[in-house]
Amino acid sequence: MKKLLLLLFAFAAFYNVNAQIKTPAPSPSSKMEQMVGLTTVTLDYSRPGVKGRTVFGDLVPYGKLWRTGANARTKVTFSTDVAVDGKELKAGTYAIFSIPTAESWDVIFYTDYAGGGAPAELDESKVAARVTVPVYPIPFNVESFTMDVNNITNSSATLEFIWEKTYVGVPFTVPTDAAVVASIKSVMNGPSANDYFAAAQYYLQEGKDINEAKKWIGAAVEMTKDQPRFWFLRLQSLIHAKAGDKAGAIAAAKKSLAGAEAAGNADYVKMNKESLKEWGAM
Repeated sequence: MKKLLLLLFAFAAFYNVNAQIKTPAPSPSSKMEQMVGLTTVTLDYSRPGVKGRTVFGDLVPYGKLWRTGANARTKVTFSTDVAVDGKELKAGTYAIFSIPTAESWDVIFYTDYAGGGAPAELDESKVAARVTVPVYPIPFNVESFTMDVNNITNSSATLEFIWEKTYVGVPFTVPTDAAVVASIKSVMNGPSANDYFAAAQYYLQEGKDINEAKKWIGAAVEMTKDQPRFWFLRLQSLIHAKAGDKAGAIAAAKKSLAGAEAAGNADYVKMNKESLKEWGAM
């Protein structure tokens, strides 16, 4: 009996030493990933709360270097080279520091992203880019520090910082056009109908050479003439219209409409009817 009690006491002592109480983090971590064109942008940061305090000008002093978050250094990773305010940033991971004032922030992309907090002094050799952007007040309180990527186009976006009643945005661009054009050129030696379609669609969307787009969508339609694709014909109608060939646009739209009706695709039926009406064919 005595041995059993000793064994139970030893087990209880071991459990108490190794047990861990789990509580929520005061500044929970967050990680988000966003595609901008062909570039993956990843944010890794912690999210402190306002908690009834005055943040900017008090908790975060004006004119002082701030870690731009809490806990470990806030990090952004770009899968390709990007440009921030015209300053080139190589693909890779950067810490984001900032120096807030009431009117603007200096946002600093720093190559030394390991560790926590901001350095006592910046090592200028590690400053990959530094931009100054305006502060915009917002008419409501944002409790948790928030970062996001918005205003997304094929070639650009805005890295956003939102907390308390403050919004700051850092525009950046990505090399989508160069990558897509290179990809188009590389497959044009033996492209499929889908390759021609994708190339034509991109050129139409980006306002590039419409005659090239017309040639490519024509090739895609010709390659699939035995089994016409109404979405190919829809794009062909839009490209012909953009090129000023209304007759060609109407002819392609009518074929697309017929194919969409046969397939029971209400969206393409509606779009084609609207275009035909706009071009005076209905």
